Amino acid sequence: MTLRKPEQIRNLALVGHAGAGKTTLTEALLLHAGEINQAGTIERGSTVSDFDPLEKEQQHSLDTAICQINHNQIHINLLDTPGYPDFAGRTISSLAAVDAMAVVINAQSGIESMTEKMLNGGAESDLCRMIIINKIDSDGNLEELLADIQQRFGAECLPLNLPSADGESVVDCFFQHGDVATAFSSVEEAHTAMVDQVVEVDEELMQLYLEQGQELSPEQLHEPFEQCLREGHLIPVCFVSARTGAGLAELLKVFERLMPNPLEGNPPHFLRRDGDKTTPVAITPDPKEHVIAHVFKVTVDPFVGVMGIFRIWQGTVTVGQSLYIGESRQFKISHLLSLQGKKYTEIHSAGPGNICAVTKVDEIHYDAVLHDSHDEDHLFLEPMPSPPPMHGIAIQTTRRGDEQKLSTALHKLAMEDPSLKVEFRASLNETVLYGSGDLHLRIVLEKMRQQYQLELETQPPSIAYRETISKPADGHYRHKKQTGGAGQFGEVMLKVEPLERGQGFEFVNKVVGGSIPTQFIPAVEKGIRQVLDEGVIAGYPLQDIRVIVQDGKHHSVDSKEIAFVTAGKKAFQDAITKAKPIVLEPVVSTVINAPDSSIGDITGDLSSRHGMINGTQVLGNKVEISAQVPLSGLEGYQSRLNAMTGGEGNYTVEFSHYERVPDNIQQELVRGYKPRADDS
Repeated sequence: MTLRKPEQIRNLALVGHAGAGKTTLTEALLLHAGEINQAGTIERGSTVSDFDPLEKEQQHSLDTAICQINHNQIHINLLDTPGYPDFAGRTISSLAAVDAMAVVINAQSGIESMTEKMLNGGAESDLCRMIIINKIDSDGNLEELLADIQQRFGAECLPLNLPSADGESVVDCFFQHGDVATAFSSVEEAHTAMVDQVVEVDEELMQLYLEQGQELSPEQLHEPFEQCLREGHLIPVCFVSARTGAGLAELLKVFERLMPNPLEGNPPHFLRRDGDKTTPVAITPDPKEHVIAHVFKVTVDPFVGVMGIFRIWQGTVTVGQSLYIGESRQFKISHLLSLQGKKYTEIHSAGPGNICAVTKVDEIHYDAVLHDSHDEDHLFLEPMPSPPPMHGIAIQTTRRGDEQKLSTALHKLAMEDPSLKVEFRASLNETVLYGSGDLHLRIVLEKMRQQYQLELETQPPSIAYRETISKPADGHYRHKKQTGGAGQFGEVMLKVEPLERGQGFEFVNKVVGGSIPTQFIPAVEKGIRQVLDEGVIAGYPLQDIRVIVQDGKHHSVDSKEIAFVTAGKKAFQDAITKAKPIVLEPVVSTVINAPDSSIGDITGDLSSRHGMINGTQVLGNKVEISAQVPLSGLEGYQSRLNAMTGGEGNYTVEFSHYERVPDNIQQELVRGYKPRADDS
């Protein structure tokens, strides 16, 4: 395979709500470009991108698939992402690999929750964006939909083409505009609006266009067009029907000629970590520079083992080359793969902008930076904002002896899915699986049954409570143990202070004069972190705390690492009990879509569960209700919502913040906590 130049590459993600037609559109584009001979269908389970058995069974995308289109000497890496809100984490993780996102909207359903989430999230992440209105052959009102898009997301959402009057094709409004009948508006008006928007960022072109009345060519407009995309000054809109093929040729032309190549998109936010400080690092898509690549997806295949899929941002990767994984071990590339759905093709090398994969590298992990120089050891890519998994379910095996098998399966599943979290609650001897929603967890459980032959029992979802403190306090502990030979001695004096919500944990060493030798400070921190995970008053992890180690004592013979681990742990526990510890509960933002006749029942139910209604919006005969609710109040909510809406309601949740639980709940949680013997 010839090494492609960055100018020849386009990296795009198709995102949007489930049912928008992303997978069918991907299939249609592959067929139109000649990559496949026959279009598969979701119903038959024969599409290129939905190849997983569970995807075929569910008839929906459950993970991101990488597809390739080679057309007019342009190579397009098209990422078909899941549309269910439960799998938003998998979609968001894939956005780190692309230069632009195309938000696909179902012309019949209109703007849905994932539409807004993706467009707003793309803006926050500096991604170039476009909108594709699919299914224009349906009975949706396209003119009203475009107006709704512009009202919700801004006047910068402008059409590059328009549906024809007969609805069987689309009319170009940018490259070769003319007097052709369209379903609404006029080609000339759309062209003028687009050019007016683009020239605003280029004073020289604006003068030619406005003052001299010169007609501008697409070539003249290309550079300011790309600048508009980078700055969010323009969100182009295209119309298409994946089913009939209307607009496919025009859409490919837009991908090839207007979407940014790796030299034109916004640069990635790479940072270098130096102790507690981070500094931005400039990355250039130069094939001759040191290799810098980012792993945005990991799969565990029973035949090829761990596969890391990565985007190359700088340098050239070649078979036989050695790369480092972050700050850990070095590995040699024995196989470099190009992906087309589930099919892999071996390639010899790849440069900036390419998306590739390596296999059988057990240490590779999601979000890893691959590089070929120790100068990049501390490099990382600023993570995309993604909501933490909040829906929990306690699991245990039904067959004795399957515990190790379960542990292995959970490890592999967590490697593949950044929105999945496994937590072992030592105080309850309970394994809790956290995901983004009920569907997400059901799919994970089904995968464990099918792929790993595990039969599991589940308990009602556990709430991810946390502990924190409400005032500063001092803690002290002297660990002294004599057992006949060399003893153990370590003494620690520290202070704890509350941090703002969401600040996590901060460890500060203010020991002077060597009262605790430098080599034992990590042991003190290790003991403290053990308590962070286990909690003190109710068995939940601690957060939003600063620990300042101030003083201590050591013994020249008896002081050992284990002594300072114990002293640090006990001193921290001592300080927490004096610092008015409190229990926090997660509060989520929820968006509920339901028939407008149900609004009273829904808002009343939310209020009874300490929810706060933020707003309601009527969309035809539907209503969208935004609220913030303690996660505990949403236990079994889908069943309640079904009862209130006749089965027509649905909802999404996203973590918002933690708040203190009511006193009666805290007392109940504290009474039910039984610390392990070594915690007392």
